[in-house]
Amino acid sequence: MPSSQVAVLAGLGSWLPPRVVGNEEIAQRLDTSDEWIRSRTGIAERRVVDPGTSTVDLAVEAGRRALTSAGETEADAVVLATSTADQLCPASAPQVATKLGLNGVAAFDVNAVCSGFVYGLATGAGLIAAGVARRVLVIGADAFTSLVDPEDRGTVPIFGDGAGAVLLRAGDPDELGALGPFDLHSEGELAELLWVEAGGAKNRRSDDPRDHYLVMQGQTVFRHACARMAESARAVVGAAGWAVGDIDRFIGHQANIRILQTCAKQLGLAEDVMYSNIEKVGNTSAASIPIALADAAKEGALQPGHRVVMGAFGAGLTWGSTLLRWPDVIPG
Repeated sequence: MPSSQVAVLAGLGSWLPPRVVGNEEIAQRLDTSDEWIRSRTGIAERRVVDPGTSTVDLAVEAGRRALTSAGETEADAVVLATSTADQLCPASAPQVATKLGLNGVAAFDVNAVCSGFVYGLATGAGLIAAGVARRVLVIGADAFTSLVDPEDRGTVPIFGDGAGAVLLRAGDPDELGALGPFDLHSEGELAELLWVEAGGAKNRRSDDPRDHYLVMQGQTVFRHACARMAESARAVVGAAGWAVGDIDRFIGHQANIRILQTCAKQLGLAEDVMYSNIEKVGNTSAASIPIALADAAKEGALQPGHRVVMGAFGAGLTWGSTLLRWPDVIPG
């Protein structure tokens, strides 16, 4: 394979579980209100998995739709971005691949939490650039409500479940849909700002059930998210030889509408450039950006040739960005 080949976005799909949980339902059992949630997050409702529906189930549905969108039935690798794998061991991606009929292909998980999809895109692009694969299915999927303390009004309203996926194919750098450059970062010293303490090798079991739920220092996370997403966007735009004013659409991680608005101000972008679907889906972690891409494409907010930046920030801490000129793709 020629070394000049890059990853090109060729297919796009998303899937949300059918159960809708509105703010009023949450307000009935927690000390909160629809107005309080909307004013602080921009969220009106979110999707929540039913008992027995897993991250693998979400990922399979989104992956199938991305393959259909691309007119493909095959891929050489599956990269699953998730922090809610069905088991601690093994990874969930091989199960997703098998359920999609992709038997024998490379398949593995990437865990960068809410930044996972951008990290997954970089991984898929690397497989293609290295000649390991010609088609890579990159899926962001999370049943993140499984990590949320049902009594915590600070996190329950924020998170939802879902999955989104893209099929990447080998192509040329000047094509519409060609990905890159990438900008990726982390800061492990700040891990405790947003984490689940128990459940891993360091603290497998805890007598305190709260240790198995997500803890978030919201205000500090907010400040870091706004600054890091803006910094990363500037870096990737500069590396591509663009100006910030060239951006037609910014598809950011849908964590909080105020983060997106603040990031737009820091970059000097009009708010309508910063696409958001958070009102209807909430924060779906690694699934956030691909679901937003699919919704934006369905709504006509993404048009072929648009200069699009994708940026994310998540636990770890992790953050990163990439960009492309939008291809002519119909979401599955």
